[in-house]
Amino acid sequence: MSDTQSTLVKIRDLHFSRGPKAIFKGLSVDIPRGKVTTILGPSGTGKTTLLKLIGGQEKPSQGRIEVDGLHVAGLSRRDLFDLRKRIGMLFQSGALLTDLSVFDNVAFPLREHTKLPETLIHKLVLMRLHSVGLRGARDLMPAELSGGMARRAALARALVMDPMMIMYDEPFTGQDPISMGVLLELIHTVNKALGLTSLIVSHDLAESLSISDFVVVISEGKVVESGTPEALRNSQSAWVQQFLNGEPDGPVPFQLEAPDYASDLASSKERLDA
Repeated sequence: MSDTQSTLVKIRDLHFSRGPKAIFKGLSVDIPRGKVTTILGPSGTGKTTLLKLIGGQEKPSQGRIEVDGLHVAGLSRRDLFDLRKRIGMLFQSGALLTDLSVFDNVAFPLREHTKLPETLIHKLVLMRLHSVGLRGARDLMPAELSGGMARRAALARALVMDPMMIMYDEPFTGQDPISMGVLLELIHTVNKALGLTSLIVSHDLAESLSISDFVVVISEGKVVESGTPEALRNSQSAWVQQFLNGEPDGPVPFQLEAPDYASDLASSKERLDA
């Protein structure tokens, strides 16, 4: 199988900064086609920023991101929009349009980007709502949905354009155990049934690892380790083990870099006496 056939997203030597803070410092990774891949890492490591770079919302200062063989940063505005139509996005908040019903939220991408007749749109929306178990909620407004239902409605909207890939930004945050189980099953089932590529950013280790085919751990702007969930669990890396086991101190120190503690206390006393 060729590289393009086996890899959907190819990232090479990625550099990106916000002001003086470097987010990525030469990150390189391949996201396999047709698999569930999870990006893990401590808060502030740029996981959500990576999704924005893949979707072309941000541009790297150096390096290259290819999606399905297309150089994202080099695309024209029209070509970038065409690529985005092939990528579904499930935002952390769900991001449903508050003034539209569940049905109209899911129908919105079809009405905006296609010229399909309303009768066909109606059938496609009902099919997607049925796939996430919300056909009976079609007439509800977003304010009437629970957090789990809102995520499922947003997933139906992300699926309605039949994308090649869906990106999930913290899909499990704030979910009760039942909603969490439903979302996990949906992501796994949808990915397998539709042959999608799923890219998940999450802090929920156990849940994410349970459905992932491939895992990428990033820290300090680079990939620390990548592989199958089993390979990561057996990793000899002290950093990976600290992260997976939730240990408070290790290669990632509990204390931020600071002057010597005793000297710092002494200087504080001297300043007060002065």
